[in-house]
Amino acid sequence: MSKIVEGLRYSKDHEWVRLEGDKAYVGITDHAQHELGEIVFVELPPLGERYGKGEEISTVESVKAASAILNPIEGVVSEANEDLDGSPELVNEDCYQHHLYVLQSYSKEDYESLLDAKLYEAYLASL
Repeated sequence: MSKIVEGLRYSKDHEWVRLEGDKAYVGITDHAQHELGEIVFVELPPLGERYGKGEEISTVESVKAASAILNPIEGVVSEANEDLDGSPELVNEDCYQHHLYVLQSYSKEDYESLLDAKLYEAYLASL
């Protein structure tokens, strides 16, 4: 059973979003990191770029495969989690503690359209 955290929003592509003030933290879900297996590299997005909802923004590589990360909400990349440069396995250790990047000037409409924890749990059960 995948860990799902209350209070976050989720995409059907298995990204999570946590709002803190004017920042939207984005990472991959427990389901995603389990599916990928041991993560060996995270390509972080360039700072200052605006990405639309559903646009490919980065890549997570594991011993099994490389997986594109699709941006769950439109916004401008203001930070990338540099800790993952040297230690990509942090995502496997706690995917909700170790975000991939932060968006600012994000779309509140896109955020509202994401699944809450209960809906994401139901979505996972349907897969």
